[in-house]
Amino acid sequence: MQRYVDKFIRYLEIEREVSPHTSLNYRVDFKRFAQFLGKKRLEDVDYLFIRLFLADLRHKNLSRASIARILSSLRSFFKFLARERLVKANPLSGIATPKKEKKLPVFMQEAEVSKLIEAPADDILGLRDKAILETLYSTGMRVSELVNIDIDKCDFVGGVIKVFGKGKKERLVPIGDKASCAIDNYMKASRLIRLREKRAIFLNKNGKRITDRSVRRVIDRYVKKVSLQNDISPHTLRHSFATHLLNRGADLRSVQELLGHASLSTTQIYTHVSTKRMKEAYQKAHPRA
Repeated sequence: MQRYVDKFIRYLEIEREVSPHTSLNYRVDFKRFAQFLGKKRLEDVDYLFIRLFLADLRHKNLSRASIARILSSLRSFFKFLARERLVKANPLSGIATPKKEKKLPVFMQEAEVSKLIEAPADDILGLRDKAILETLYSTGMRVSELVNIDIDKCDFVGGVIKVFGKGKKERLVPIGDKASCAIDNYMKASRLIRLREKRAIFLNKNGKRITDRSVRRVIDRYVKKVSLQNDISPHTLRHSFATHLLNRGADLRSVQELLGHASLSTTQIYTHVSTKRMKEAYQKAHPRA
């Protein structure tokens, strides 16, 4: 199976130009399938075998979202194999994708965001961390987009940054004055370590481009420092960005463009958050609720 996986991943990277992160996710999904496959040949995989595999995933208590992702990976994989005539047919053609659970996104209150952003110290790493937190909240960008920001893609006078989102789609995102100022302070303080990496905005202590894993560790550190809830991640700041915009009257279409969502339905989940909060306020405050 491995040579087929390698062939498919090469196709994704060359023809579809998927990110290294996406390629890694595919490999993780295929590794799980290969373990269940055992010594059985891919050519012998049929509809019934796929059903047994899905039952095994459910037995291991995987979430619907995880099962749907694995199923999507296998669907693309076998579609590729069938097109290349490496298998006779796609065994997933009759398999329906399980509906995902609709979970409301976790977001922070505005006061909590301010508390988190003000937590870093005034040394070089602290200035970098504050700039990271300000930028994530100011733009709503994904952590993968943040770590790939280059200096020449930033227009702080115009107040915009050019980022590359999912599927390498390019978009311009506005950045606020506080985030721009935080980046400027960090850039001035980090001039001496910018000898090796001259393009990237955010660097690690060795002067190389910071990774998304390092950004997650940065947030974990300050979450503990200011004693906030433990389930806060870079994506929580993205959720907070969208929720706070809608709470303050931004229209849904604009928020969709700012987040880089391909579909408006993806953005609509934030309206449920706002509606839920509104109902809770009504139930709490109205004398005859």
